[in-house]
Amino acid sequence: MEDKNYTIFKSEQRGHFKFSILETRHSFSFGNWYEPSRMGFGALKVLNDDIFEPGQGFGMHPHDNMEIITIPLEGIVKHEDSTGGNGLIKPGQIQVMSAGSGVLHSEVNGDETTQLKLFQIWIEPNAVDVEPRYDEAQIDYEHINNSSKLLISPDSRENSLMIHQNAFISMMQIDKEDSLTYNKFDSNNGVFVLLVEGEVEVSSNEFENILIEKRDSLECQNSIDTLSFNAKENSKLLIIEVPMNY
Repeated sequence: MEDKNYTIFKSEQRGHFKFSILETRHSFSFGNWYEPSRMGFGALKVLNDDIFEPGQGFGMHPHDNMEIITIPLEGIVKHEDSTGGNGLIKPGQIQVMSAGSGVLHSEVNGDETTQLKLFQIWIEPNAVDVEPRYDEAQIDYEHINNSSKLLISPDSRENSLMIHQNAFISMMQIDKEDSLTYNKFDSNNGVFVLLVEGEVEVSSNEFENILIEKRDSLECQNSIDTLSFNAKENSKLLIIEVPMNY
């Protein structure tokens, strides 16, 4: 469903590939999936929904001039990079790597018996060739029921992790039959909503009662000021707010 101010992109419309080491679904053109109408949403260029097989992953490979955010959902990410960042990242944590002028990194399922499920998000930075950096943080999900938690920002506000872009990533959890409102941090940004789990109706100053289901996305242009969510089931949402002039 598409309107001049918003788009609904259904879960089953995403690019889908299954390889020996992983199964992946792409919200935007990536790797073997090229869709000219899906080249990103403003500064948001990649949102991959990945399942890595036990012990599998990618060895050292290069990136530059991209803000790369990894959110584990199940399992353990074993990470190493040329900035000296390394370790095991588990659900309840979030990882940020500013590739900047160039970095090598590896990401592997750190468990030999269970699958690793994660989101990987790439956001185009507002400054190029910065010094590469790595950071990680704990997300206290138990304390964000019927509320939202800011994970990523341009200035580390509210104990969030910093990236080189005027972008904000929040995680919201809503109990069945409850409602929450999201107010943009910057009125000029667009908002990309991925429903991680559950079922919600969404309303705004531009539309009313749009239903989205698990892994659907709602992509709102910058004319939309607020989003109100009414949960039909216990629901978790990933809300990504980005500049649109990219």
